[in-house]
Amino acid sequence: MVGRKPERKSAPPTDVRAHVLASATRLFAARGFDGTSLQAIADEVGVAKPSVLHHFPSKEALRASVLDNMLAHWSEALPRLLLAATAGEGRFDALVGELISFFAADTDRAKLLVREAMDRPDEVRLLLTAQVRPWQTAISEYIRKGQRHDEHFADVDAEAYVLHVINLVIAGLAVFDTFRVLLPDASVAESRARYVTEIIRIAKSSLFAGPALSAEPRDPSLEGAPNRRNGTTR
Repeated sequence: MVGRKPERKSAPPTDVRAHVLASATRLFAARGFDGTSLQAIADEVGVAKPSVLHHFPSKEALRASVLDNMLAHWSEALPRLLLAATAGEGRFDALVGELISFFAADTDRAKLLVREAMDRPDEVRLLLTAQVRPWQTAISEYIRKGQRHDEHFADVDAEAYVLHVINLVIAGLAVFDTFRVLLPDASVAESRARYVTEIIRIAKSSLFAGPALSAEPRDPSLEGAPNRRNGTTR
C-alpha cells in the first residue's frame, strides 16, 4: 500500500530494558549525551518512545542507569575474583583479565566513560568514588600485602598503580579504533591482541618483583598466532 510505514521490528518485552541500556551506551558513546535523543534510542531498539520511558522516566535517568550498570559490574565481580584466585599471580591475572575483557568486549563502554569524564567531570567523580574506589582500595591493600612479602616492588604506589592500569585499559581501548594504525597488522583482531598483551606485560612487569615474571603474559585471542620474539606459534 502506498504511503504505508515500514513495520517496526520490536524487541521481546522481557529484553527491552537491557536492549535500551545497550543501545544508549552505543549511541551516547558515538554521539554524546546531548547529541542523542530518546527517539533515536527507541528506533535503535525497535520500540516506541513510550516503551523507553516506561523503563527510564527521562533521558537523564537513562544516562545514570547506563553508567551505574557499567561501574556496578566491578562491585559485583571483585569479591568473586578475589575468592576465586587466591595465589598472587593468579589473582593478578584474574583481575586484569576481567578488567580488560569487560571493556575489550564492547569498546563503546570505554568510549562512553572517556566522553563522560570530559563532558561531566563532577558527576563522574561521584560515580567513581561510589563504585570504583571500594575495589581500588581492596586491590591496593593486596598490593601492599605483596610488598610486605617481597612479592611486589617496594616503591610501587598502590593507588596510583591501580589508576594507571585503569587508564591504560579504558583510555587505550576508547581510542583504539583510531590509533591502531600505529600497529599496521593485517587484521583488527591481531592489533587489539597485541595491544592487550602489552598492557598485561607492562602492568605485570612493573608490579611483580619475583618469579611471577617468568611466564610471558598472553592474550587468549593470540593463541596460534606467530610469536614475533622467536618466530614460533603460541
